[in-house]
Amino acid sequence: MREKTEAMCTAILIFINVAVFLVLSVFGNTQDTLFMLDHGAAYEPIVVQKHEFYRIVTSIFLHFGIDHLLNNMVLLGALGWNLEIEIGKIRFTLIYLLSGIGGNIISLYHGIQTQEYAVSAGASGAIFGLMGALFYVVIANRGRLGRLSGRGMAFMVALSLYFGLTSRGVDNWAHVGGLLCGVLLAAILYRRKTCCISPEE
Repeated sequence: MREKTEAMCTAILIFINVAVFLVLSVFGNTQDTLFMLDHGAAYEPIVVQKHEFYRIVTSIFLHFGIDHLLNNMVLLGALGWNLEIEIGKIRFTLIYLLSGIGGNIISLYHGIQTQEYAVSAGASGAIFGLMGALFYVVIANRGRLGRLSGRGMAFMVALSLYFGLTSRGVDNWAHVGGLLCGVLLAAILYRRKTCCISPEE
């Protein structure tokens, strides 16, 4: 019961993402690019030229179709559960949101520089932030945190980046940006827990 309470923010974020998806599904097709653009997805020219910077945040909670949603929510549940219990609710939520925003900003900057524009949405930048933060936390705990190991986390990071790079329609700059933000934020916010032994013991 204690772990369920400590991982409450992970459950709330999953609920919000699913709820947004279900509401949008009632009113339209979440795989329709124009429909998603009308409801908060990010697109470089609109964000910059029309100053609709809110899209950097709203796009984190939008998903293109059920597969996109389910893949991200499974990862959010697995990574978020472990990280939130270790790092706490406030730090966890900050890492999630700031990694998502940071990943979107890096993706936005890359799109503007290369003029390769695309409508983008999804929680993957934030989720890569959780992955980066959890990787840092495991390393900070001498390569072991419960069932998690430094090698296992390194393999997960490498495999996730590989799948993104070898797949079509994936915002890899948001992934890399989110990952780096997660590592940096964890380095700033996380302090390894120490166990104190009383003199009687």
